Amino acid sequence: MFAPSIRRFAPLSLTLVALGLSACGTTGGAPTQRIAVVEEDTQGTSTVNISSLSDVIQRNPNDPSAYNTRGAAYARVGNYSSAMTDFTKAVQIDPNYAPAYTNRALALRQTNRNDQALADFTRAIQADPNYGPAYIGRANLYRAQNQFQEALSDLNMATRLLPESAEALHSRGLLYQRQGMHQQAILDFDATIDRNPFVGAPYAARGQSLVATNQYDKAIEDFNAALNVDAKDANSWAWRGVAMERKGDKSQALESYSRALTIDNSNSVARQGSSRLQGGGVAGLFRS
Repeated sequence: MFAPSIRRFAPLSLTLVALGLSACGTTGGAPTQRIAVVEEDTQGTSTVNISSLSDVIQRNPNDPSAYNTRGAAYARVGNYSSAMTDFTKAVQIDPNYAPAYTNRALALRQTNRNDQALADFTRAIQADPNYGPAYIGRANLYRAQNQFQEALSDLNMATRLLPESAEALHSRGLLYQRQGMHQQAILDFDATIDRNPFVGAPYAARGQSLVATNQYDKAIEDFNAALNVDAKDANSWAWRGVAMERKGDKSQALESYSRALTIDNSNSVARQGSSRLQGGGVAGLFRS
């Protein structure tokens, strides 16, 4: 699944997107894992770009940035094999070209080759210890593997290198949230939204931590903001339902759960919530 993009990495041709939101530490059930992925091309622009970028490569066959840029275009249309071929060519031309290692790592993650991805993120950092996006990418992989201390170390470095980076702050907020450290998570989501208020993911993430800290009205405001960006975000509808239910507004909660299930009938938060409110006897979402 693809999450809304937070566009702040000018050096990367392959756009890092915000990680999908993990379930709050207070919730039951396994969190839905999403990974760092390239931004999908829904308008066909990358197909056009690939042709023009191929012309650029013909004129500049020894330019690693040209291969890196075309690789990003391939990745955006889901052609990860060609993307990785281009990223590999870029690092063959320049073995210290950190953006291509980072981009290849992201493509490897998208094709479930996490060990190789980790090696490439590390190569990017070795090639350029000041290249912030590689730290963010590696931290997100560490977080998915429950290596929280390693992830935090990388994200702290990323925020030092890129203090205005919405991605770094958002990723660190998700890391804190994953560990149940919701106050710290909220502070990072606040800072993320301050830097880029026009995407839904940080609002949805902050909303989950606000639910976990019993701030239901604020949580509902955040889920509404996320849904203003993407009205088909089933998770935001589901968690809006949780906030409404905890607040005591069962009719609004049931409506939100219904909206979530209309979009994604497999959404576990919405299914459990709807069952609870309709007397299904499902165990409570929140653990004591």
